[in-house]
Amino acid sequence: MKAKLLIATPMLREPTFSRTVILLLEHSDDEGALGVVLNRPTTAAVVDVVPAVADFVTAPAVLFDGGPVSRNTAIALGLIRPGADPDGWMPVVAPVATVDLDYDPALLAAALAELRVFAGYAGWSPGQLEAEIAEGAWYVVDSLPTDPFLDDPTQLRTLVLRRQGWPLAAVAHCPTDPSLN
Repeated sequence: MKAKLLIATPMLREPTFSRTVILLLEHSDDEGALGVVLNRPTTAAVVDVVPAVADFVTAPAVLFDGGPVSRNTAIALGLIRPGADPDGWMPVVAPVATVDLDYDPALLAAALAELRVFAGYAGWSPGQLEAEIAEGAWYVVDSLPTDPFLDDPTQLRTLVLRRQGWPLAAVAHCPTDPSLN
């Protein structure tokens, strides 16, 4: 499931993950799963947290709440320019990669078309995510390379659900409390 999007279903009302869209960065039967929440920008400016990349981070130039685990850990996602050398980044699914924020910023700027920085991540132990999906907590859909870099990340959930067609497209406009529908 690596590089898939997890979209919280209406039954997942717990505030940590309600209405989230998560890009899975890692997934294995032995290690579990790890991803970042793509649609929760914070008010913290990237320049205040990781000033070395502030000049070329994708707007909005804020830190994103990547998830509840290790909030002091920064994970960066980049959209790699065609023909760029694989220094300073590890592919998730081409052309999206995780980016080493300690790498030379000038070289990163030359290789990246887009960049987002996330504080923390979402993690699942082996079998936990599969159980949550089986319970109906997550929709699993394909990602597009531009999903992590949307200009208005608060609209990502709606856009991703709408492009799925029926019946998921109908969920795009479901209220937070489905009983109000």
